[in-house]
Amino acid sequence: MSSHGPTLPGEPDEPAAVSRRAADRPGTPAPVDLAVDLSSHEMLRRAHVLAALGPDWDPIAALRGEEEAHELLYSGLSAEQQRLYDELVSAGVLPRRGGGHAAA
Repeated sequence: MSSHGPTLPGEPDEPAAVSRRAADRPGTPAPVDLAVDLSSHEMLRRAHVLAALGPDWDPIAALRGEEEAHELLYSGLSAEQQRLYDELVSAGVLPRRGGGHAAA
């Protein structure tokens, strides 16, 4: 029975304090441990990702490109922007780069 209104379909007629847990009810089967090994699926997923990237994908070049983009993003900041950047770095929101200042 719901304390907020009438009993809904499929809702027990007895209060929650009176009802028993499913495991305590007679005829309830014991819980079963279930283990699923997804390692073969993960290897297949990785193979598909690498196939989609293609043979010309260079992870080192991609990382360099990301670093260059990061440096460009934080270059040429005004004094106020630099102050906010330094504040975010000191708060741990942005990673510290070089001497902790944005690229000039």
